[in-house]
Amino acid sequence: MLQIDTRLQDELKQFFVIAIPLSAAYLAEFAMFLTTKMVVGKLGYHSLAAVGIAGDLTFEVIIVLLALLSIVGVLAAQAYGAGEKRELGDSVKQGLIVATGLAIPAMAIVWNLDLALIATEQDPRVIELARGYLRGITGAVLPVLWFGVFRNFVAVLSQTVSILMISIAAVALNYGLTVWLVYGGFGLAPLGLFGAGLATTIVSWFMFLALALHVYRKPMFRGYGVFKEKWRLRWPLCREILWLGLPIAGLAFLEAGLFVATSILSGVIGAKTLAAYEITAAWLGIPFVIAFGLAEATMIRVAHAIGRNSMPDARRAGFLGMGLVIAITASMIIVPVTYADEIIRVFITPEDPGFDRVAALTTQFLLIAALFMVFDGLQATAARALRGMKDNFVPLWIAGFGYWVLGIGGGSVLAFYYDMGGAGLWWGLAAGLAVAACLLSLRFHQFTRPRTVN
Repeated sequence: MLQIDTRLQDELKQFFVIAIPLSAAYLAEFAMFLTTKMVVGKLGYHSLAAVGIAGDLTFEVIIVLLALLSIVGVLAAQAYGAGEKRELGDSVKQGLIVATGLAIPAMAIVWNLDLALIATEQDPRVIELARGYLRGITGAVLPVLWFGVFRNFVAVLSQTVSILMISIAAVALNYGLTVWLVYGGFGLAPLGLFGAGLATTIVSWFMFLALALHVYRKPMFRGYGVFKEKWRLRWPLCREILWLGLPIAGLAFLEAGLFVATSILSGVIGAKTLAAYEITAAWLGIPFVIAFGLAEATMIRVAHAIGRNSMPDARRAGFLGMGLVIAITASMIIVPVTYADEIIRVFITPEDPGFDRVAALTTQFLLIAALFMVFDGLQATAARALRGMKDNFVPLWIAGFGYWVLGIGGGSVLAFYYDMGGAGLWWGLAAGLAVAACLLSLRFHQFTRPRTVN
């Protein structure tokens, strides 16, 4: 019994060394988008809706690519667990090459995302405002992907405090730049929503350059050949990254796309429903990014165990991560239930002509979100625990059923066929995430349970 407790204690220690700075860093990064919404929300609910939906679409593209590149972290973690330093460094270098190749078409997609808004017949004023934001944020794609690869590297070596410090500095820089570029001052004319996107681009380059400099200078990261050895394309490893990463990217597309599709459908209902959706999603993102940091730490610890050929350790790490996510997200349910009015007023002022309707819808959406936020965190953690074992294809099918058949399909039926409006979309989200969380957790249990030998 003492041995089991000691192992669990050690796992908790190793887990939190990675998870706490990583969760705080993800929270700080999400705070950048929150502060952007807060700044532009004072311009009116149309501006809030425009930045929200354009940001949702942009980050959908980025999240899918970061998910593909997250396999670099899995390969690096398994190499670390096996004591293969050269393999670890090669994974990082080839990950940076793959990231560069992916960024070029991704920037073209982000630049033209206003076509998706036109195709879905969003409010014309929202489309016009979103176009400027998209033009400003396009330049953020490349540094965000490069930063993601380096983040995988430092997380595998349990050196995530640097990510946290850079992210905290980025939040302050992003807020100051966004206010200045959006509203003007010090000789600069107001740039509006283009300025908000441009601020994110500038801050993204700052984050990448700061992390790259840290990795270059700190002795901990030497010996892996990331900077000093000659760079060359190793196609077999790049192909492995793409082959293993594509189903993960597909899963991320289904996961993040669930919320993007809900955002678009909310805009189809109306600009006020879309603004209410964006406020609710802003709150929901806080517990989710905390859970996401725990999920990433779970993935790394599971991959470390697989690299050591220890399935019991992988099982312990996976269920520990899931249990902690359930406990933490459940403790946060009280916030949207009790403080809905305070959350609303952070993003939109009572003087706004659409305030009353937006506030009423947001209050309703926040209550529904409170009911499923635990499942949202659990499904993310279970999926990443499976990812740490390179189990990617079955989770992709589970996500397709849970997120889209039940989530978007069911939500659309409730919203448009049964005239439940935005609330119907949120009930669809609740059903889809709950089912996906249960199925993914069951998959991990079945994959890691001890086998009896006859």
